[in-house]
Amino acid sequence: MAATPPRAYKRPESVLVVVYTRTGKVLLLQRADHPDFWQSVTGSMEWGDEQPAETAARELHEETGIRVSPDDLEDWQLQQRYEIFPQFRYRYAPDVFENTEHFFSLELPREQDIVLSPGEHLKYVWVSFPEAIERVFSWTNRDALRHLLKDRIGNASRSP
Repeated sequence: MAATPPRAYKRPESVLVVVYTRTGKVLLLQRADHPDFWQSVTGSMEWGDEQPAETAARELHEETGIRVSPDDLEDWQLQQRYEIFPQFRYRYAPDVFENTEHFFSLELPREQDIVLSPGEHLKYVWVSFPEAIERVFSWTNRDALRHLLKDRIGNASRSP
């Protein structure tokens, strides 16, 4: 059995939370450490027993000020495994090169003001799904947006 990495390193398991409105606007955040990078809410799971939905609710509150219960989030039961970008690898144990990301979403009735986490994000925007898909830097974020858009359109077209 492998030894548990020191707590100084991040757990290589995270969440992605797409926040969107009923009118089809998506919340994107501009990273402070890489201003060219736009993304949905993301964050690493804490060491110990923290579950993905708990992480998603915690990160949503930390990054946007939106407070919800883990049960209020839609858990898509989708995980993506990806190679950690070289510029972020120093945060993980030396032998860790991949991360597993869990996908969640939150639908809001309308756009709202966001309280950004100081030092983590510079600004936020509400944009259309197509614009969000173009702006985000991560392929997992693009895939999640496409999945959500396809599901939203599919469900909307079946509604009476």
